[in-house]
Amino acid sequence: MSEISKRKLRNKLSRYALQAGSKVVYIVLLMYYSYKRSETPKWAKASILGSIAYFLSPIDFIPDLTPILGFTDDLGVLLVGLTAVSMYINKEVRDKAKHKLTQWFDEEDIEQAVEDIDHKIKGKK
Repeated sequence: MSEISKRKLRNKLSRYALQAGSKVVYIVLLMYYSYKRSETPKWAKASILGSIAYFLSPIDFIPDLTPILGFTDDLGVLLVGLTAVSMYINKEVRDKAKHKLTQWFDEEDIEQAVEDIDHKIKGKK
């Protein structure tokens, strides 16, 4: 997969956003918007592709349809990828991701997810 399929990503997020949770969705959006930046180097884009491909894959270590635990493995893979590329996540990327979160989550869920994940990103810099 040389390019992130916007349609596949949109479909998965539309179907599973609430089940995956605001943190998983926020991380996916951060990585997607960082991937789209021309300033993001190829090695970082490759890491992003791998992480998002795992999220999109119907074959997981823990199937996404498994109640409660279904997206735990996705979160782990996404956090590793996010940590690797965090230096390429700027304010514009964060703002786009936060704005997109409003399609699926209420303000309280968004604030908590953003706070938790942004803290992890800033702690790695």
